[in-house]
Amino acid sequence: MKYLLLGVILFFFLLPHVQSGDTQSGEDENLTLLFKSFLEEEFKARPTNATRAGDHRFDHLLDDVSPKARAANTARLQAALDELPKRIDYKKMTRNGQIDFEIFEHYLREKLWLADNTNPFANDPRVYNGLITGSTYTLLTQSTLPQAHNVKNCTARMKLIPHVVEAAKESLTNPPKVYVETAINQNRGAIAYYESGIFEFAGETPALSTLREASKPVIASLRDYQKFLQQDLLPRANGEWRIGKEKFAKKLEMELDAGLSADEVLKEAEAEADRVENEMHVIARQMWGQIFPGRVIPADTPEGKGKTITLVFAEINKQHGKAEDLVKDAQVIADKVKTFITKKDILRLPVPDRCKIFEMPEFQRGNSIAFLQPAPPLDPKASSHYAISPPPREWNDARKNTYLEEYNRHMLQLLTIHEAYPGHYVQLEYANRCPSLIRKVLYSGVFAEGWAVYTEQVLLDQGYGDGDLALRLSQLKWYLRAVCNAILDHKMHCTNMTDQEALLFLMLRAYQSEAEALLKIIRAKQSSCQLSTYFVGRMAFQRLRRRFQEEMGDSFDLGGFHEACLDHGTLPVKYLPELVAEWLKRPR
Repeated sequence: MKYLLLGVILFFFLLPHVQSGDTQSGEDENLTLLFKSFLEEEFKARPTNATRAGDHRFDHLLDDVSPKARAANTARLQAALDELPKRIDYKKMTRNGQIDFEIFEHYLREKLWLADNTNPFANDPRVYNGLITGSTYTLLTQSTLPQAHNVKNCTARMKLIPHVVEAAKESLTNPPKVYVETAINQNRGAIAYYESGIFEFAGETPALSTLREASKPVIASLRDYQKFLQQDLLPRANGEWRIGKEKFAKKLEMELDAGLSADEVLKEAEAEADRVENEMHVIARQMWGQIFPGRVIPADTPEGKGKTITLVFAEINKQHGKAEDLVKDAQVIADKVKTFITKKDILRLPVPDRCKIFEMPEFQRGNSIAFLQPAPPLDPKASSHYAISPPPREWNDARKNTYLEEYNRHMLQLLTIHEAYPGHYVQLEYANRCPSLIRKVLYSGVFAEGWAVYTEQVLLDQGYGDGDLALRLSQLKWYLRAVCNAILDHKMHCTNMTDQEALLFLMLRAYQSEAEALLKIIRAKQSSCQLSTYFVGRMAFQRLRRRFQEEMGDSFDLGGFHEACLDHGTLPVKYLPELVAEWLKRPR
């Protein structure tokens, strides 16, 4: 009861409301109250969303994923959208309040469109995997409540997991094959998690753990679910993973919220890909004589440029560590990067540092080598997790080696910059301090991914790596990947691009290894529009910086500019020009 009371107090009374540089109006306060009321209903209906947000009042419950409950969720979104303009007078709000209003309204419209145009509970078994494992994993690894209390809530949730499994078996009809294959691998990891991993995260030994008895029916249910996935669902998984040109254009417009059409993004990405590749060729030529002394460089033709870059990368890629050392190597790199950021005043790093670096749990693997799971916005003292995945155990040595070559010692530095310092971890720690509740909870992937990609070049431009050409060439390759991701995203879902065509595009145009390219193809099929966010967001930050540098001249302060960008939450990038301009009028 005392934790329930504490959660209510924190949620409703201790969150600040005043946006920096703008006094709230009464109508701003009304919006905050309306949003709190919406969240209250949202969290009751979707307890795992509450846990991820850092509200722990419902940690003992699991989402009801029945058709009736899903219909009620959609009706609640529509009711909130209908009520918003009736309850709030937009014209009476401050500009910051109006931005929050627009963000909330856009969120509701986007969720309703997705509800009308996608049906993940029937077509995507990965939806259930998130409830099966994430519901307890987040409690044990990120909640700041006493661990004994978290374990008790885990036990309560575990009793409900078989109901989620049964709902999945009843609801899944004809998903795309690639979705089911990923779900099979993730569920295999979920079984291992409940057999052993959960005890480690709880800080207990299996023989003595209070979770031991609770895990037995979960394991039995998941083993039965594994048979269902492999023997029943997979043979009939013939669903179409392409969402088509019309839906892609609409979904991308909503997800970006940046005033760009799908065709405009594709056109800009294709032009940028040419520019970046030319820059890569210049650097590869500079390195050629040292790497291949006495050997004639390929001709300066389109084919020769590609060959030069490929051969140089083949030598750079040999400089990699061991699979078992990926996490340890990333930790060393993180310390080095943090020292550089502070010395060069890239921005002020969060204090205390709550970023933990560790190996990605098996049940979370399948789409990418790494991710940053941020501290919940309503539980900001929780830790953030930078997770890195080693190559899959079932791969042969040759394929594992291509994976390690792709994430060589240069690329691992860029990965750590992107995911942690000053990328996702730093940006989301800033976001958790934003006074606006709406901006704390609602999230722009374009802002987050764009910022992370932008910072990779920033650090090298300011001297990180001491002019190492191999690191610079790797950074350009890393960025070219983001550009090509946007092209791949469009062509995979809007044309009939085959897997083989996609593989050749990624290997020859984006200079990716076969292993990385194969994973990217799987990801593109399963995450329409998300792969475009990196490029669009990065270009937005680049344009914004160029504008303010030109306007401010010698008075431009890089660290101040970065803090001005991050001080407003993870909001749509279209709002940054006006917000950054206002922030920069004040002393840093």
